[in-house]
Amino acid sequence: MEFFCYHRDRPDSVALRNELLERHWSYMDRYEKEMIARGPTLTGDGDAPTGSVHIVDFPDPAAARAFVFDEPGYQAGVYRDVLLRRWRNMLGRTMWEFPGGRIGGNRYLVLGLGMGQAVDLVVPSDRDELIAYGPLLSDDGTTWLGTAALVRAPDPDTARAVLTPDRYADIEVHNWQFGGRPS
Repeated sequence: MEFFCYHRDRPDSVALRNELLERHWSYMDRYEKEMIARGPTLTGDGDAPTGSVHIVDFPDPAAARAFVFDEPGYQAGVYRDVLLRRWRNMLGRTMWEFPGGRIGGNRYLVLGLGMGQAVDLVVPSDRDELIAYGPLLSDDGTTWLGTAALVRAPDPDTARAVLTPDRYADIEVHNWQFGGRPS
């Protein structure tokens, strides 16, 4: 079962986040095989983190909840909230298999929060710019709750266009970058 996890930072938590960075990476190293995608969301200028995205494959919701809530930053109070939803990997690959590589171009998290009937259940035609793409689902995997995508795009408006406008209660676009230990 695949899960989308988005920890949103508390205001003024950057110092604490930085203090815990090695503990965070060590914790994430334990989940290398389960990881589909990971990385921080960033301020508009890209200078500071605003959250942390992890897309993972676990055997059940209990394992996903343990992963999310045992994370050192969460335990220490870095995050103001966590979005945890079942997710379906419509691309069938990890971010490390993205043809565009780790660097070059702007990267975004596009998060569409569902409203009404399911939309965007088919991968957009320009899949070469998609790093990760799939529906957000209820815990039992039967109800569509939205869509989450990691996208390479020239700007936030182009990234937002990966989702059908006016079919979501809200569409958020956040600067995002590939995560993990620096090389």
